[in-house]
Amino acid sequence: MEHSRLKIAIDCDDAATGLKKVLFDYLVEKGIQITDLNYRGAGSAMYPDIGYHLARKIKEKEFDRGILLCGTGLGMSIVANKVEGVYAGVCHDVYSAERLCKSNNAQIITLGARVVGPELAKKIIEAWIQSEFEGNGSLAKVKRIHELESETFHALEV
Repeated sequence: MEHSRLKIAIDCDDAATGLKKVLFDYLVEKGIQITDLNYRGAGSAMYPDIGYHLARKIKEKEFDRGILLCGTGLGMSIVANKVEGVYAGVCHDVYSAERLCKSNNAQIITLGARVVGPELAKKIIEAWIQSEFEGNGSLAKVKRIHELESETFHALEV
C-alpha cells in the first residue's frame, strides 16, 4: 500500500503523551493519514484498555496500522497481541521496525517513551511506515503463527 494512503491510529498512556504529540505532528507534516484515538481522554483508562481499544480498531479494519506508546512499549505490545489476528511488536531500533513489517506482517508497533528519544522514535516510525510484508521465507512462518493462534483463540471445548 502506498505509504501516504495508509490509515494509521496512534494512542498512548500517561507515560508517553509527549512522544505521542511529537510523532503525531511529525506524521501529519509528512502527509500521513493519522488519527489520535485519545482513548484516555474518554476517562482514566489504563494502558491495557488503551492498547486493546486500538488493536480492536485494527481488527475491525478501521485503520491499516497502529502506533502504541507507553513507558517501555512492552505492556502495549502484550495487550495488543490479545486481539485475534492483530500482531504487535515493541521496537527501539530501526532494523527491528523494518523487520516487524517485512518479516512478521505486524500491524502495530509499540515504543517506550522512557526508552527512546523523540528523534530516534521518528526514525523508527519512518522505517516502519516504509516497510511492507515481503512474504518469501517468512510467509510460512506467519501462516504458522496464525495456525497456532487459532488453537488458543478457538480451543475446542471438551
